[in-house]
Amino acid sequence: MDSIVLYTEEIDDLREAAAELLVQTWEFPLKKHSLAILFTEEDTDFEGLYPILAEHWDFPVVGCTTMGMLGRQGYCAIGIFVLLLTADDCFFAAGMARDLAPDNYRAKIAQTYRSLRETLPSEPKLILSYGGMFRAEEHVSGDDMVDAITEAAGKNIPLFGGLAADGFNFTGFRVFCNGESVQNGQMMALIAGPIDPKFVAINSVENRANFSYEVTEARHNEVLRLGSGTFLEALEHEDMAVNKSDVLGDYLLSPFVLMMKREDGDSVEVARNLTTLNHTTGAGTFLGAVPEGSILSVGLIGRTDVQQSVRQAFDRIFEELEASGHKHKTLLCNSCCARFLALASNTKEETDAYINRLPDDVSLVGIYAYGEYCPEKGNKTGNSYNLFHNFTFTIVAL
Repeated sequence: MDSIVLYTEEIDDLREAAAELLVQTWEFPLKKHSLAILFTEEDTDFEGLYPILAEHWDFPVVGCTTMGMLGRQGYCAIGIFVLLLTADDCFFAAGMARDLAPDNYRAKIAQTYRSLRETLPSEPKLILSYGGMFRAEEHVSGDDMVDAITEAAGKNIPLFGGLAADGFNFTGFRVFCNGESVQNGQMMALIAGPIDPKFVAINSVENRANFSYEVTEARHNEVLRLGSGTFLEALEHEDMAVNKSDVLGDYLLSPFVLMMKREDGDSVEVARNLTTLNHTTGAGTFLGAVPEGSILSVGLIGRTDVQQSVRQAFDRIFEELEASGHKHKTLLCNSCCARFLALASNTKEETDAYINRLPDDVSLVGIYAYGEYCPEKGNKTGNSYNLFHNFTFTIVAL
């Protein structure tokens, strides 16, 4: 499978933006089957841009908004990135589950997956998916969506992607699919054929605070009790911030970490961002699930941790490229928006981890997301599980 990354800074004049993207493809031969993955900021009119691109492209165009993008040239705050995938021996099927709500999302995800799967000649080797339902108090959490897609596709098909983002206003994020631009939807692109995707997920959490409690009562992503007291009481005992309800900003550099048990007895470590505190019930709400019985600890994060973790991620993926004989030519990355804030004004520190090391024949594009989907290997069996991550840098190599 071949690929190319297209980029333009233009987002206002849509015809000019399309022209600048299309001119970059003139010497890039498209094969029998293609897929375009488009990332851009929240101000871009995708519904207006798509018909112009569709005049030249007869294949799916999918993607989402983001608060920042990563490319070969480094970090880009504005513009449009397009990753074009093309192959004679691979097949792509893309679609979107729309109007999702807590009472219908599983059925709609399953229906969308089945309709896409029926168009492919063989089982997909990878699902790329981006969605917009992330607010734990109002919508379906990231874990629920990952579980729904995995249930529909089967646990052996890897899932990579994440949650659409915006400029931290939590109102401008959108998901794109073939001319449609929605918030409460989930885009899925299935890839079948002779591919062998490789994955890396690094959560940066090396240092831990003196905080370790068992989760004794929880409702999915809402933790009511730690040990014998409420969640809020545990924070107060440790002299942590509890004086307001919306605490996402207060805990961005202190992600919680837990060992999540699997049904087969395996376990995987995941990071979780705390978002709100309920001063009536004493509960805390996270962006991802925190099961009862988990041991919850607190990580301490700085700029150096973020930068080192990205270098570790690329060390691992470059080792995979070397081992495969450089058959993988495409890198798709997702980084948590909380990591972006941890870097403050030093946005190039993440991109410095790869910018001078990327092979000339390898395409790369990445985004900052509100949460990341990526397989992770269990600590006991080595089996891979599709997981929802926070504060994590993820890569898939194709």
